[in-house]
Amino acid sequence: MNKTIKRMGQMAVLVAAISAVVTGCGGNKKEIQGEKTGEKLSVMASFYPVYDFAQKVGQDKVNVTNMVPAGTEPHEWEPATSDITRLEKADVFVYSGAGMEHWTDTVLKSLENKELISVEASQGISLHKGHEEEEAEEEAGEEEHEHGAYDPHVWLSPMNAKKEMENIKDAFVKADPKNKDYYETNYQTYAEKFDQLDQTYKETLTPLPNKVVVVSHEAFGYLCSSYGLTQMGIEGLSPDSEPDPARMAQVIDFVNKNHIETIFFEELVSPKVAETIANETGANTQVLNPLEGLTDEELKDGADYFSVMEKNLAVLKKALE
Repeated sequence: MNKTIKRMGQMAVLVAAISAVVTGCGGNKKEIQGEKTGEKLSVMASFYPVYDFAQKVGQDKVNVTNMVPAGTEPHEWEPATSDITRLEKADVFVYSGAGMEHWTDTVLKSLENKELISVEASQGISLHKGHEEEEAEEEAGEEEHEHGAYDPHVWLSPMNAKKEMENIKDAFVKADPKNKDYYETNYQTYAEKFDQLDQTYKETLTPLPNKVVVVSHEAFGYLCSSYGLTQMGIEGLSPDSEPDPARMAQVIDFVNKNHIETIFFEELVSPKVAETIANETGANTQVLNPLEGLTDEELKDGADYFSVMEKNLAVLKKALE
């Protein structure tokens, strides 16, 4: 309930900011589109995975802005007035959807930029509910339970990521049809890379004796579903709250009974809870990256979706051997 009230307050502030931007624009429409002038498409991406996919498809035909700053956890992030101003001037807005970006409906309905092409990259992907949401529905009945609590972390399955990139490619073709072949060629190049990554995950994880991973929050449901693994999340779909003592005791008991040797945490959130469970059980801790955002250091080192997923596979293999 407190989280809902907090979010309502945040959205009220956001709506006020949008109104100020619209008023400040004086009703002027965007003067040019990338297609009309031969300039690069101006693309706004909601957070890292779709930013990376947009860069790979568009390359030198697009200018892509990642709205969430490097090193920032995106679940509760809100766009600033400057982000709204840039959306008013953009050609394409890319977001993952499935409930990840709670602010998109409010923002899109308030924009004066009616030429903006927006794409929900997760369209066409079969969505899962998180473990907590499934339990709540069983207790309260599906009709009584709040709708919309799907697991938004679709990109952690390479095949889902491939679909997200395809949807982004289609949006670029719509915004800039004269460069259709360019976007199609780039997409096909990376489609093959997604296929290769998927095959490598299957070949690596299928023979391993252990199939259970304990993670700081339930971000890895799609990855686990794709490769026959099961996740035990210390927290639910959002990493912004600490588990109560009963949940901690339940996870500790699970780790001990199943002889779990590795507790996974994420770089963008505190490792405190994972470390507490590791200390109680004698397990070690390791980073498993949900690719919700990369740090400045990772970006400087040239990390991207594929390199991070390969690193994730390496730590999973070591933990499950």
